[in-house]
Formats: sequence, structure tokens, C-alpha cells
Amino acid sequence: MGISGVTFRIGSGMGEIDISLYAIYNPSVMFDQLESRLSGVLKKIRGLSKLTESNMADALREVRLAMLEADVALPVVKDFIARVEKESKGADVHKSLSPGQQLIKIVHLELVKLLGGGTAELERAKKGPTVILMAGLQGSGKTTSTAKLALHLSKEGLNPMMVSTDVYRPAAREQLAVLGEQLGIPVFRGEGLSDPVKIAKAFLKHAKDESANALLIDTAGRLQIDDEMMVELESIKKVINPTEILFVADAMTGQQAAEVARIFHDRTQLTGVILTKLDGDARGGAALSVKSVTGCPIKFSGIGEKPEQFEVFHPERMAQRILGMGDVLSLIEKVEKASDEEETARLAKKIGSGDFDFTDFLDQLKMIRNLGPMDQVMGMIPGFKPPPGANVDDGQLDIAEAIINSMTKEERRSYNIINGSRKSRIADGSGTTVADVNRLLKQFVKMKKMMKNFKKPGFMEQMMSMGRPGFGN
Repeated sequence: MGISGVTFRIGSGMGEIDISLYAIYNPSVMFDQLESRLSGVLKKIRGLSKLTESNMADALREVRLAMLEADVALPVVKDFIARVEKESKGADVHKSLSPGQQLIKIVHLELVKLLGGGTAELERAKKGPTVILMAGLQGSGKTTSTAKLALHLSKEGLNPMMVSTDVYRPAAREQLAVLGEQLGIPVFRGEGLSDPVKIAKAFLKHAKDESANALLIDTAGRLQIDDEMMVELESIKKVINPTEILFVADAMTGQQAAEVARIFHDRTQLTGVILTKLDGDARGGAALSVKSVTGCPIKFSGIGEKPEQFEVFHPERMAQRILGMGDVLSLIEKVEKASDEEETARLAKKIGSGDFDFTDFLDQLKMIRNLGPMDQVMGMIPGFKPPPGANVDDGQLDIAEAIINSMTKEERRSYNIINGSRKSRIADGSGTTVADVNRLLKQFVKMKKMMKNFKKPGFMEQMMSMGRPGFGN
């Protein structure tokens, strides 16, 4: 396996950020099957100079098969295809678009609608604390999502507090307490209480005394739906009068997750959905089915095990990812969070002068670590498709850092002086091989050449156009 790299720039002027992505890449597993199939279909459609009933029927048949293979509910697929057909027949083709591009645009717009249309904000209580009731089956990631949402709310300036009313699963309450301690989020333990409804009631009183303004209640789940669980959930709801009732759905269960959500909604009137394990879902059926089946918007998504791998769900951005168009906005947001403004300006100045060296490269690698797993970052780059079968190995970042840390200051400044004997010393000092050192040096030289191209006007516009429906490769 070799080390691949991609360098790109985000922003303009002194705010420009050149990112060098240095890792072994593979496509993100999230929606990989669906994205692969749809990207192939859209590639064929894009080149059509004229749409006929025949070639359009062929294209939509491929889209239908791709969605069914992704475990999207059959009624949802039928409705989606019918809407695309209707919009395609009645749409005026824009002058700047070919008929094929127009069809892609319609597929994209309908996919956005299918995913919810727009971002669904978390409801806030008009008076008193915002109370959030978390529901779902056992094993869906409910407890972890409770902690992640609490952390998310704390970053928004709220003062969250959590409680677990799961008195059935061994160590369930202790699990939430441990997560709370790790994240610095207070947890009400309800010592001496064993009735879920009484725990919830006591929690409200305690939280009021502590001046908490975002109260998250993790409820018990079961391996399957039963009436006892539903009655308990309804009783807790009656006592706490929640602002939000969020259903936590395991995306890996496909359309079954949407059907379970519907049953919960019928009994408790859900206000939203949190999709978990999107990083492990190769199909995407749950995401594409849940809004249509339940009528409830997806409000958040879990994309990994780490507490910070929890995001607001953006239907348009997700639709772009599914269609292989990348997600530049999410990538920019990640970069802005991960980068220091002064450091970014300093790097931009060095890049502009051509004085970028290995010390600067090391600084960039450290920033890249903060963006998240490489496969997820790669999925946000428009038009980027790694080689089939390649494996993501974030450990390559460790190798790169070790090699650079084994260089002298002089070697970092002037890579040209690194001869055979220096390479051997660097390899020994970093616990790597001369081949690894050579690979990094070649990558660095390539990156510097690419940076010269990225200084040309109009690069950002080209990059953004790659993410627009019907454009780019």
C-alpha cells in the first residue's frame, strides 16, 4: 500500500487554508453502495444530449434498483421515482444545463426532500428548561447519543444535565454516569430510587435546584418493541412534559429502523430522530426512509464512537454526499473549528511566498487530526474517489509525524539536503524505513507543486462547482 495525498484550499485572501491530506484512503462506508450505484447512473445521465422516454426509463430503473439495494422502503422508492418522473416531464430545461444535467438536478432536489427538505432545529422551551426524552430500542446507541447531545448543547452555551431511567439493563445508569464524568456533564443518579417514573420526577426537581436548562432523560430500551416498554415511556412523558422526544435509530438496521420509529411515533408522538452508526452503514435505507415513514425529521446523526462525532443533520449536504458531489460546507466548518486564525494566516503567507517547509507541513498534519477520520473527510471532497480496495489507515499520519520529528531543523527547512545517509538516520530515529522516508519526500515535493497551481485565480469557484448538481466529474 502506498501513501496518497490531496491538497486543496478553502477560503480567500489571508483566510485561505491549504490542507494537505496525507493517508491511505478508501471510500467512506457510509452510503458507499448507494453512492457507488447512483454515481454510475448519474455519470451516464450527465452525458445525454437528449432525454427520451426510453433512456429516461432506463436511468430511473437504475435509480430504483440502487435505492432498493440500499434497503430503502419500497413505498418510499415508488413515491420518489414517481415524483422525479413528474418533475422531469414538466420542467423547463435551463439554458446552461443539458437535459441530462437537468434530470440530475431534479434527482438531487427530490432526494433533499426525501431526507427532510431542510435542517430541523432542536426545539427550545419558551419557559423553563428544555426537556429532551430519548427513546429507542436497546443497542441503538441511545445512552451514548444522550451524552453526545448533552456535549453538543453545552458547546452551544446551555447548561445540560442527564439522567438514566433504565433500571433493567445491568450498569445502564452507571454507563451514563461514567460518560458524564468524562465529558464534564452532571448526571443525576437517583440514589435509592428504582421506579423509572419516580426517577424522572425527582430529576426535574433536582435539575431545577442546580439551574440546569437542558435536561436529557435516557430511557430503557428492549431488544424488541413490547407494550410494557411503551406504557412506561408514556408514563414518563406524562410526568416530565418533554419539549422534544427524540427516537434514536440504528442506521445499520436499514428500513427496519424507520418502521420501529413509526411504531414509537404512533404511541409517543416523536418530534425527531437521531440516526446512529452512519459511519458503519453501507446502505443508507434508514436515512432515506425514516422521514417519509414517520413524518419526523432527522435532527442529528452519529458518525463515530467519539463524543465529538455527532452532527446536526443537513438533508442537502447528505444528498450531495450520496450523489457523490461531496460536502464542501461541512468540510469548511470542520476546518474552521480545527484551525487557529493566526496560524492559518501565517501558513497562508508562507505558502504564498513559496517558503512552505516540513515544519509547516507538520503543523498541518496536526490540524488534519482534528478534522476526524480520513475516510469521512475524503467523502466531503467533491469529485474525489479513492482507489477501490484501498484501506484508510490514519496511522500513516503517525508515520509522517515520526519521520518529520526525526529531521533536524536544517533538514526540515531544506529537504534537498536529505541524502542517503540522512535518510537512513531519519528512518532509524523514527522507527520507519528508508522507503517510508522517500515516500514522504516525494509526497512533499508533489504537494509544493500543487500549491503553485492553487494560487491561480478561480480555484475556489472550480471546487465549489464540483459540488453542484449536474456539474463536475
